[in-house]
Amino acid sequence: MRYRRCGRSGVLLPEISLGLWHNFGLEDDALQGRAVVARALELGICHFDLADNYGPPPGSAEECFGRLLQQEFSTHRDEMFIATKAGHLMWDGPYGDWGSRKHLIAGLNQSLRRLRLDYVDVFYHHRPDPDTPLEETIEALVQIVRSGKALYIGLSKYPPALFNRACSMLAEARVPCLLHQFRYNLLDRSCESGMLPAARDQGAGAIAFSPLAQGMLTGKYLNAGALPADSRAARSNSVFLNADKVAADAERVAALDAIAREAGIPLTQLALRWVLQHSGITSLIIGARTVAQLEDCAAAADQPPLSDELMKALSE
Repeated sequence: MRYRRCGRSGVLLPEISLGLWHNFGLEDDALQGRAVVARALELGICHFDLADNYGPPPGSAEECFGRLLQQEFSTHRDEMFIATKAGHLMWDGPYGDWGSRKHLIAGLNQSLRRLRLDYVDVFYHHRPDPDTPLEETIEALVQIVRSGKALYIGLSKYPPALFNRACSMLAEARVPCLLHQFRYNLLDRSCESGMLPAARDQGAGAIAFSPLAQGMLTGKYLNAGALPADSRAARSNSVFLNADKVAADAERVAALDAIAREAGIPLTQLALRWVLQHSGITSLIIGARTVAQLEDCAAAADQPPLSDELMKALSE
């Protein structure tokens, strides 16, 4: 595994990080989850990305990971870089969502109990809050670091202007933003016009989620008329990926698969390497459900650059 420096910080993150979104909840196979975490550590994947609402059900990814960490991997804690987030709906009532000081501090305290940890390495505000003053949100994040419950602060899905304001406030408090997290893949390049340059300009690391477009860039959905039974798109509780979404992108995915075949590189690895090759990207968050999927993704790390011709063909 190759490690990249996170912005202007002292933190090094692996090129491939393991996300525990819809692959590590109570509805998933616990033994398989344990095998994935163990293999990740063997491969040098030391960054584990969670959030309070990951599961399903919400909270269960942190519970499952916390139990596993305590029972089997506690001696590896100082080799791990563990992230969690708050900002999406977690409980009923006026304080269960968004970016108030009340929600962020209560949310992190709940996450730490589920994770069975005294602190996390990085705590994110999971999404911007249109109603809470940015000053309140930033003051809460600064308080969290100074309390020792998180070593670093990250922001997720912040539009460029708001991200720049938030980074300025954090810098003034001497708690600089470590990471900006946003979606980036061959089917969604919207971050290139604002979020990615903003992270570079602010000296923050940039970490991309959904680099495989929730599995569409693995090739498993090339036969759009017959979704694999064990796939995310076939799940009844899949919110962001379904048969209609697969069908809408089928032509583009088929074209990318043809390029990958001609290049002699598996589509999964080609898609990951394409994102990794962009300036400013620190790490990619992949969501492996099996050891085989994890190993397939990890093989994209520490690879030579793709040719200019191939990068152009993929970007067209």
